[in-house]
Amino acid sequence: MAGNSSRKGAIRASKKAPTGGTGGKNKKRLTGKGPTPKAEDRPYHAAAKRKKAVAKKTAGKTPSTRAPRGDRPRGEIVAGRNAVLEALRESVPSTELLVARSIEVDDRVAESLKLALHLGLPIREAHRAEVEGISPNSQGIILAIKPYQYSSFEEIMQRAKYPALVVALDGVTDPRNLGAIIRSAAAFGAAGVIMTERRAASMTASAWKSSAGAAARLPIAQVTNLARTIDAAKKEGLFVVGLDGESEELISSMKIAAEAIMIVVGSEGKGLARLTREKCDLVISIPISATTESLNASVATAIALFFVDQARRKA
Repeated sequence: MAGNSSRKGAIRASKKAPTGGTGGKNKKRLTGKGPTPKAEDRPYHAAAKRKKAVAKKTAGKTPSTRAPRGDRPRGEIVAGRNAVLEALRESVPSTELLVARSIEVDDRVAESLKLALHLGLPIREAHRAEVEGISPNSQGIILAIKPYQYSSFEEIMQRAKYPALVVALDGVTDPRNLGAIIRSAAAFGAAGVIMTERRAASMTASAWKSSAGAAARLPIAQVTNLARTIDAAKKEGLFVVGLDGESEELISSMKIAAEAIMIVVGSEGKGLARLTREKCDLVISIPISATTESLNASVATAIALFFVDQARRKA
């Protein structure tokens, strides 16, 4: 039919003829452009503007002078000019001497530096803020010490001169009291100090500082069982004298001060433990004013040691 033939021709005429390729001219359009940048790295993005504002605000500020964790002395430290000097004089095993750059060099600091050089100890300078960050009361100088090497009861007895004088601590928990007791024991000629391993203070930096270096020249022993140590002291010929504020026996009545003795000091709050008290040959108290509840453990120990020292001088 004429109508059908004309429609077919129209369809053929509407089809496009095939076209040729570009010859590789548009190859770059197919190349990938990489991952999408982060928001803060796109110049016109809000996140990028915030990052730029923060950078501008913090520019020019002084970085923190706090010591990096890796530069801080490891282990226990002794801080303060007197404590450091005493420890160095006694050749306390140490790892490093830390000195503030702006420190005022007095006789103590000068001698500490000289002793550290003589001992071959590393000396490190640091910002004042770094030193104070480690110990606020350092006075600009810190000594890092090795873990304390405890002695034994047997070694203390070998060191003791007749008549022996030994101090034993029954649960003293304050390291400052411990240090002060060690200092008094050294001052009045004690052969050593004995304390328990558990529920008691140990030789921390506070104890070192309170002892003012006495811990370096006086042997200190840790024992697992004080009652057994008291029995061992008795076998060595020592009289065991306990200090207890509730005892009716006054220190002035102690007639054995010139003999070989062990003075046992109780804890700050509870005093002597029941078993320890029972093991003592004598329990004495120090008379004080009725308005005062009790004496500090280190003060009571110092008074008792002074009494023993005076009695021995007279003898």
